[in-house]
Amino acid sequence: MAKPILQRVTRADVAKAAGTSVAVVSYVVNNGPRPVAEATRLRVLEAIKQTGYRPNGVARALASGRTKTYGLVVPNISNPFVASVAHALQQEALNNGLIMLLGDAGDSRQREKELLQNLLAHPVDGLFYTSVDRHPYIEMIQASGTPFVMLDRVDPGLAVSILRVDERAAARQVTEHLLSHGYQDVGMITGPRDMLNAQDRLDGWLDAMQHRGLTVNDAWIVPARYNREGGYEAGKHLLTLSSLPRALFCSNEGQAIGVIRAFAEQGLQVPKDVALVCFNGTDHAAYHVPTLTTVRQPIREMAKTAIGMLRAWTGDAMLHEVEHELQLGESCGCLTSSRE
Repeated sequence: MAKPILQRVTRADVAKAAGTSVAVVSYVVNNGPRPVAEATRLRVLEAIKQTGYRPNGVARALASGRTKTYGLVVPNISNPFVASVAHALQQEALNNGLIMLLGDAGDSRQREKELLQNLLAHPVDGLFYTSVDRHPYIEMIQASGTPFVMLDRVDPGLAVSILRVDERAAARQVTEHLLSHGYQDVGMITGPRDMLNAQDRLDGWLDAMQHRGLTVNDAWIVPARYNREGGYEAGKHLLTLSSLPRALFCSNEGQAIGVIRAFAEQGLQVPKDVALVCFNGTDHAAYHVPTLTTVRQPIREMAKTAIGMLRAWTGDAMLHEVEHELQLGESCGCLTSSRE
């Protein structure tokens, strides 16, 4: 036996149940543009409840020119820091009655381009964007007229809206903390050399080293991917050298975890044999063994600021810098020494 076809409840049905016009129902649903008497509004809301009416989101978007949907394009969601940023943005979007569509490029520049094209074709009300290699498809987004905020450092000549931490200053601060323990032989695991933020973190490390008058050993500067595998490979490379640095600055948390694993396989302990600090720590830093001394970005504050930037969009380029936080752990040696 064929199932009966369920007809969609319309605003006309609600208007009939409420004893009013379709226009008045529209004013109640859309909260305007004309005021509705409170008694009538309550009657319409009761009719909506009784009839089970659900507003057509697509139609409302076409009428208003707004979809209440934002897009987020990130390099790789498997990166814990990227995942934490995406989660915070998703929660903040929900708090503001918005929908967030996630695009994970999987470290592929071609996939990143395709994701942007698909999101811009929806269309979305705005975009949050971090490029795979920090050479973003700015012209494509600008040509669409879609508001967007970059969540990382880009070429300052692009004149786009940016939300960021001063990564050079943050890298210098965490390196200076490492050097305050008296280490002289210090190396660094950098990010991929073609990434702008990798250069910022390297420059911050160099600033701290030069401020202390320490010699930079180029052999101890090892580029690596921003993940555990990259850190593991960098650690294995360091172990092939004639000498190891006494301390290391790793460019992200994943690298630090990978390095610690590589050293542990050879019986080396952090911080006893090699002390270590890192950049872009997450909640995982406090639960790793040893706990990690790291620079943390204020992710919840950044999510609120980012949503606010798009909601207040005027077309003018905006730059918001947020303060980083130095979180102390055991990996640099300062907490373990107090327990011995």
